[in-house]
Amino acid sequence: MTNPVLKRPLAAIILAAGSGTRMKSATHKVLHPIAGKPMLHHLLDAVAGLGAERTVVVVGAAGDQVEASVAGREVSIAWQHEQLGTGHAVAQAKDALAGFAGDVLILYGDVPLVSAATMSRMIDRLNFGIEPRAVVLGFRPTDAGAYGRIIAGADGTISKMVEYKDASAEERAVDLCNSGLMAVRSTDLFVLLDSIGNDNAAGEYYLPDIVMLPGQASAVIEVEDAAEVTGVNSRGELAALERVWQDRRRAAAMADGVSLIAPETVFFSHDTALARDVLVEPNVVFGPGVRVAEGARIRAFSHLEGADVGPGCEVGPYARLRPGAVLEAKAKIGNFVEVKKARLGEGAKANHLAYIGDADIGAKANIGAGTITCNYDGYFKYRTVIGEGAFIGSNSALVAPVTIGANAIVGAGATLTKDVGEGDLAIVRPAQETKPGWATRFHATMKAKKSGS
Repeated sequence: MTNPVLKRPLAAIILAAGSGTRMKSATHKVLHPIAGKPMLHHLLDAVAGLGAERTVVVVGAAGDQVEASVAGREVSIAWQHEQLGTGHAVAQAKDALAGFAGDVLILYGDVPLVSAATMSRMIDRLNFGIEPRAVVLGFRPTDAGAYGRIIAGADGTISKMVEYKDASAEERAVDLCNSGLMAVRSTDLFVLLDSIGNDNAAGEYYLPDIVMLPGQASAVIEVEDAAEVTGVNSRGELAALERVWQDRRRAAAMADGVSLIAPETVFFSHDTALARDVLVEPNVVFGPGVRVAEGARIRAFSHLEGADVGPGCEVGPYARLRPGAVLEAKAKIGNFVEVKKARLGEGAKANHLAYIGDADIGAKANIGAGTITCNYDGYFKYRTVIGEGAFIGSNSALVAPVTIGANAIVGAGATLTKDVGEGDLAIVRPAQETKPGWATRFHATMKAKKSGS
């Protein structure tokens, strides 16, 4: 597949060989999630959206985790067994790109938010104007700190790139910094890498050194939002980038016609889809796989994951929708109700204190408080079917598999183990017995004992 803008083949090399010790985690750093999706996969999706013909992920420590994570995707794995610098890491992708002729993006697995638009700008600059040897993505942070510096002219032509540890005081005063992201033609990349050395403070092969080799000049373009090139090396930095992502997503939701009463308290997943005129109250969490249709209201302190909420529905407060929950138009799930792998038909209600699992609830059925579908016998799951217009009395236990017909009524406190026919009434409770005066005599006896008389 070719780049949809330039009609040239595109490949990407994503560096993910670092050990990530500052994360203090058994999980590989690039597999930690932002918005419920591993950082690496944010990049893979962006690259795939550009039509990359080949994608290579360079791994080292815990690389087997990364390899397992990308199984099933059109991704090649290259191993960097010795950590000899970024230039050495990129060189490990040579075999995976054998025979490829086109443009190559060099990205970092722990820099997950670089956009497809920015990647396209890098490729555009590589192929137009002076057709530079390489295009480097630069940025201007508030605190340049220990970032490598880029010395460039007004037209973006680079005169020097230098790592901070090797920079002079004058060079360190420059605020244009190297993000590490780069675009290079494949016909140049590995020839250039073979030409660099490791005569530097760290004794490593630096990828930026290809820019300073004699010959054709390279160029820098600046990223429009520095958050795109923010890297993650610790849990604190992961949380900071999560905040950036969430703030962007909240703003986008509101711009698309979603009302967020307290935006800073609402958390989205990478694939959350909310239609216009959805109202989201404070302290709502959307896990992966949630779609909410027009006019629905998600009330405070609710958690949704893998759920499909229809138009005009109401969820919560304090509700939980688990994977497989489907609410058709104007269905209502109230406070302290949990729904899992169940469908509620149009206008059906479970207003409070219920568990609805592995069930099919007909339109306009009413599920009373304290009702549960007993769907698991310790070995297998079973399904409950409740017909349209049925009324389930409070504190009922529906022992699946069981079917309750349309317009049937189940009396409060029932434990159902048999089907109920359409329009029938099912009552499962012993007859009430009243003993006149018993309570009065009991109280008198007990008070006497307590007083010692």
